[in-house]
Amino acid sequence: MDSPGASELPLAGLRVLELAAVLAGPQVGQFLAELGAEVLKIEPPAGDVTRTWKTPAEPADTDVSAYFACANWGKQSVVLDLRRPAGRDRVHQLAARADIVLASYKPGDAEKLQVDYATLSAWNPRLIYGQISGYGPEVPRAGYDAVVQAEAGFMHLNGEPGQPPLKMPVALMDLLAAHQLKEGLLTALYRRERTGRGALVQVSLWEAGLASLANQASTYLVTGHDPQPLGSGHPSIVPYGTVYQGADEVRLILAVGSDRQFLDLCAALERPQWAEDERFRTNGARVRHRAALEALLAGRIAEISGAELLARLAAAAVPAGAVRSVGQALSQASAAAMLLPATAEFPHPGLRTVAFRSPQWPVAAALAAPPGLGAHSASLDGADQLSGENSIPPR
Repeated sequence: MDSPGASELPLAGLRVLELAAVLAGPQVGQFLAELGAEVLKIEPPAGDVTRTWKTPAEPADTDVSAYFACANWGKQSVVLDLRRPAGRDRVHQLAARADIVLASYKPGDAEKLQVDYATLSAWNPRLIYGQISGYGPEVPRAGYDAVVQAEAGFMHLNGEPGQPPLKMPVALMDLLAAHQLKEGLLTALYRRERTGRGALVQVSLWEAGLASLANQASTYLVTGHDPQPLGSGHPSIVPYGTVYQGADEVRLILAVGSDRQFLDLCAALERPQWAEDERFRTNGARVRHRAALEALLAGRIAEISGAELLARLAAAAVPAGAVRSVGQALSQASAAAMLLPATAEFPHPGLRTVAFRSPQWPVAAALAAPPGLGAHSASLDGADQLSGENSIPPR
């Protein structure tokens, strides 16, 4: 990748004040930073709580945990105590010069700290304020990803039949809410270009989760039948998603979405007669006879090399893939473009949040490392203009 100047990135000059913590809001902040925005992360004296969320493999004395690093590249960190008038006054001054504020307070807390939209927009009518909550601005209940995964139906669907429900291994509701907030903020920016006015954009984990139930929600709304867990299988396509294991212990999945693909799968398995079996000739029939077909597939795949089968299926354009670990996935050559280079301050690669590309603008070749707690407080206290990359200068 080239190393473009900050001015070439599409959001260069956009000033972002991040009052959000944990994952959803900070993910949006890093996304904006990757596109060229200047992001100032305001932290309480104790710091973003994710600084303390460490695996046993991490150093105990670091304040940049792996969890914190997943959403805080390209930012500056300033410690301000918003419980004190001086801290609130400083945030008001910064908000007066910002384009976007990201906040994730429990409903009512932003008002108590005087960093809510009404207060900050009085200082800056062009301000776009992104507010994340658990269940909406009128519900005082705090939002936690695992709880919303359970309440929105995801854990129920993610289990194996007859087994306990399972939580997704990433904070999926946070990430879905982050995507919704990005879309809302970009909509508000477009509107501001036409009207000159700022906006309040509100997103909840609950509604983001419901919006993402997609075909599972539609199945219930159309048929009245509550979708049931199928493990990794698909409710209306077979074979699709089930994990099989070859004789060489290679695990793989199939994603056969058409009858033609199923015919080619049977040929690759040297079982062409299955494609002529009335139970399996069409996708509808395969869905009705799911258990019988999956038993046949599991038995046959266990007899042959999974790696060789994947090569045959690729040659025949039958959708299939190996089940990889996270490390194996990130080690693929095709994953290299999604990694941020390590820095002297943080000698580990990072993961980009921007996964789209355009020939009309460059890609940030590197970002400043996830900052230590308050690493830029002195810059803020000592001058009107923050020094260095990704700063918020006064207008």
